[in-house]
Amino acid sequence: MDPLAVLAFVAASTRTIRLGVSVLLVPLYQPVVLAKQLATLDVLSGGRLDVGLGLGWSSDEWEAAGTPTERRGARADEFLRCLKAVWTDDPVEFKGDFYRVPRARVAPRPVQRPHPPLLLGGYHPSALRRAATLCDGYTGGNIPLAELTATVARVRAAAAAAGRDPARFPIVCRGSFNLTPESLGADRRALSGSVDQIRDDLARYAAAGVSQVFLEPNFQPGGADLHRVLGQMEALAPR
Repeated sequence: MDPLAVLAFVAASTRTIRLGVSVLLVPLYQPVVLAKQLATLDVLSGGRLDVGLGLGWSSDEWEAAGTPTERRGARADEFLRCLKAVWTDDPVEFKGDFYRVPRARVAPRPVQRPHPPLLLGGYHPSALRRAATLCDGYTGGNIPLAELTATVARVRAAAAAAGRDPARFPIVCRGSFNLTPESLGADRRALSGSVDQIRDDLARYAAAGVSQVFLEPNFQPGGADLHRVLGQMEALAPR
């Protein structure tokens, strides 16, 4: 399902939880339209939106969206600058190589100022540089525990190079999990096993420097049955 439509539904049904996407693919969107959609969602949720963005990896998706793959990094940089200009400049006027916005006022304005937190995903050095210079934090996929320390070090180095405080630069990680009734053996995958095993894994993520892990049930064996997932969320909720 379209994530923004789903989050609008969730926003109407909740009051306090943060709402986020991981991640919207920049080449599938036009920055002014996306800025308006996200600002609307931030207003409807009372300022609870976090925005995850990425470039994606499938050239088929770029082609289907009518977006050239040439200069994809430069296009992404400009997309982020244009997105933030729409949210922060009043009136806004933007002239770039890929996107142009004539002098205009765009409403609504986001509730969060200067704008909802922007997190960028990706593993290439240019993605880390982009996250550190143009965004408010980094978001990674299912980073294996064995690679976590190195990934955090690379993100923090990029933040330091951009003049940011590495210790205060958010690092968010998606965690596909599988909660089992009994403990699993030593060869288990991280975030798979009993409640205590998953809690131990989360403590290791925190110790490695990850600011937040959001548990994702979509890739469980047999699929993400709603009633089973709700029970798992209850079991894993803070005590």
